[in-house]
Amino acid sequence: MSSRQNDLEFAVPSHGRRQNILSPDAALAELIDGNRRFATGRVIAREHDASILRQHAAEKQQPFAAVLSCGDSRVPVEFVFDQDIGQLFVSRVAGNVAAAEIIATLEFGAAVLGTQVILVMGHSSCGAIEATIKNTAAPGQISALYPHIRPAVDQAGPNPEEATKANARIQAALLREASTVISSLIQEKKLKVVSGYYDIASGVVTLLD
Repeated sequence: MSSRQNDLEFAVPSHGRRQNILSPDAALAELIDGNRRFATGRVIAREHDASILRQHAAEKQQPFAAVLSCGDSRVPVEFVFDQDIGQLFVSRVAGNVAAAEIIATLEFGAAVLGTQVILVMGHSSCGAIEATIKNTAAPGQISALYPHIRPAVDQAGPNPEEATKANARIQAALLREASTVISSLIQEKKLKVVSGYYDIASGVVTLLD
């Protein structure tokens, strides 16, 4: 193995190796620090050799955080938080709604993989939010999303940004309250569930609670 490979091998798992000693607050701070690097053009994650990253993650995963994000192609979660392969446990669905299958997925991330923070992240110009506000007919099962998002629109009104932020808060609260697995970990101070808003134009994620 070359000296460069040696250096990379020790540098790569910086988050993964310390995952078990991160507190929920430290895990959240790492997410926000990574987003700050992304928003200011000082990313470091892509400097690592991809083949070595894959080798490190091949046998097991040790993500320190989970992110429930919208399926929008303009929201590349690992890039937004400047994290390498295996650092984030990402669930994506239009409108970042906490449906039963999503809750089960995030329970697995927290209880089995040991993620220490769950961030529910809405974003600017969200089509699912805008469609729910308009409440227009949609093909297939697209309109099945509306009931999940409607409480946020009822709370925040027809302003897309405010409705998106309300939806992120509501979905985060649902995770805290609807899952006994997640609520137990929160009570034990092993997990934090928060909501956030990603502005596509600026690249900045703002915490909402």
